[in-house]
Amino acid sequence: MPGFLYHVGASAICPHGGQISTAPGNPRVKVSSQLAATMADQSLVAACAFTAGPKPQPCVRVQWLVPAIRVRAGGQPVLLQDSVGLCLSAEQIPQGPPTVIATQPRVKGM
Repeated sequence: MPGFLYHVGASAICPHGGQISTAPGNPRVKVSSQLAATMADQSLVAACAFTAGPKPQPCVRVQWLVPAIRVRAGGQPVLLQDSVGLCLSAEQIPQGPPTVIATQPRVKGM
């Protein structure tokens, strides 16, 4: 299914409201003046306040599972607004899927 390309400056959150930021890995491909995000880029979560009982279990990173099928940047599949991912705690415990709130509105991929 086609979706807008996810980029480094896009707005995304973990299931608990923590902000997701993506570190660029490919400095050559841009969409709407922002670097396109790929599977090789690191997506880190900040300010997740999730706790399981008395122990804090905040989301710390996103592992993207389903990228674009047909679009690549620097040999890596790009991420789309509807790409499937999983937020993980520091102990690699799955916490739920990330939610992409806003991306650039011009370039779609599949």
